[in-house]
Amino acid sequence: MPKVLVSDPVDQAGLDILSQVAQVDVQTGLSEEELVRIIPEYDALMIRSGTRVTRAVIEAGTQLKIIGRAGVGVDNVDVPAATRQGVVVVNSPEGNTIAAAEHAVAMMLSLSRHVPDANQSVKSGKWDRKSFMGVEVYKKTLGVVGLGKIGSHVATIARAMGMKLLAYDPFISSERAEQLGCRLVELDFLLREADYITLHIPKTPETTHLINAETLATMKPTVRIVNCARGGIIDEAAIAAAINEGRIGGAALDVFENEPLEEDSVLRAVGKDLVLTPHLGASTAEAQVNVAIDVAEQIRDVLLGLPARSAVNIPGLYPDVLEKLRPYLQLAETLGTLVSQLAGGRIESLTIRLQGELAAMESKPITIASLKGLLSQALRERVNYVNASIEAKERGIRVVETRDDSVRDYAGSLRLIAKGSLGEHSVTGTLLGDGEIRITTIDDFPINVPPSRHMLLTLHRDMPGIIGKIGSLLGSFNVNIASMQVGRKIVRGDAVMVLSIDDPLPDGILSEITKVPGIRDAHTVTL
Repeated sequence: MPKVLVSDPVDQAGLDILSQVAQVDVQTGLSEEELVRIIPEYDALMIRSGTRVTRAVIEAGTQLKIIGRAGVGVDNVDVPAATRQGVVVVNSPEGNTIAAAEHAVAMMLSLSRHVPDANQSVKSGKWDRKSFMGVEVYKKTLGVVGLGKIGSHVATIARAMGMKLLAYDPFISSERAEQLGCRLVELDFLLREADYITLHIPKTPETTHLINAETLATMKPTVRIVNCARGGIIDEAAIAAAINEGRIGGAALDVFENEPLEEDSVLRAVGKDLVLTPHLGASTAEAQVNVAIDVAEQIRDVLLGLPARSAVNIPGLYPDVLEKLRPYLQLAETLGTLVSQLAGGRIESLTIRLQGELAAMESKPITIASLKGLLSQALRERVNYVNASIEAKERGIRVVETRDDSVRDYAGSLRLIAKGSLGEHSVTGTLLGDGEIRITTIDDFPINVPPSRHMLLTLHRDMPGIIGKIGSLLGSFNVNIASMQVGRKIVRGDAVMVLSIDDPLPDGILSEITKVPGIRDAHTVTL
């Protein structure tokens, strides 16, 4: 009989499911050394956030088939090491959806009716009704930033309460937003017009301090902001100042840049119109049961030889197929990330063209990897090889697969074409003999560039001096260029320039680049 080690406390419902097919041992509080010592005898490992599953643990787990995280994040699991060992890693991406959405609504209502302060007042012996005059949410405008599963459920509840709905999500189609009763708008419009703003987005370099002194200044003086998503999306000092100075109506925060919240945090000193909770979004009895059942069922299925439904690495492929496709999966994901950042706004369709020898290979894993790259900038850890297709479908992205074995520029190449609200962009890439990725076209301009972490791409007129001007401008901002290549179709026509740079561009420099005579467009890309 298979053996399952449960190294963090999980709900009994999950243990009951596992016991149907395996011997279940519960041992919590194990050190890495202890885990390395005992893991060789187990076929599966079930954890929450307390256990760190390092490369050493995974390599010691010679019998391991699956690692299950009863929750959303898998930051405490070395997923690449697990993939190399052929171990499936699963999580429960939807187990706390309802809990998080309901907490956001509860925070919004508590803020509107001063529930925490009124409760404290009565418990201290007072009966002060005048100090706690509230406002109704009925007919108010709610701005939902991020229409994923949690944001969508918040929108559904708010609509039932009679609220008007605005939404911002670059990866959601207008049709999907309309189904939820939302009017899809640009972020700056939402921030200006909303009476309430609720955040349901991951923390990324682009969303860090999305709510800051500058954006707060554009909002209504009565706006109320709710964040049950991720700490760091809001500049805490800026929102504290805005509440204290009466420039916004208030805020309700469940997540913070540093947790636990520091004793000297400026948020603790805000007198009123601020509701704080200690990251309770997923803290319901039902959510804990849901994630335990979800992950336990997946472990059970894998032990029975069935596929997992929420794997965060590459499930369901035979080792020989996986080994053959692995380099192309990385190529597809890289190209998807690149074309997503070139396309910018809302993406409506993605065409995936397998060319040359690649046209004869299995297409589904390559398509999934392309979509994972396409959505990674917006969804980060929420998108994986299992749910990428579902996430794309929910966002109204039409996916087209084509094959062309007549293309012989390289042994095999992959071309992605993204069409969206800001136009159409395409990229092509291939693998060299040693497996190194090369980008071979951008918007049909021929190039030969290895991808790098930070890149600057420009579309410009092919004219003397323009490359030197860009180089001088970057130098004035202390940006070091690692490599540069220009691709053109005709002399003195349009051309693209691809610069690999050592660090991200400083704020403001991209707008300066677009002011250079002859520059038609410029993009920064992070891979």
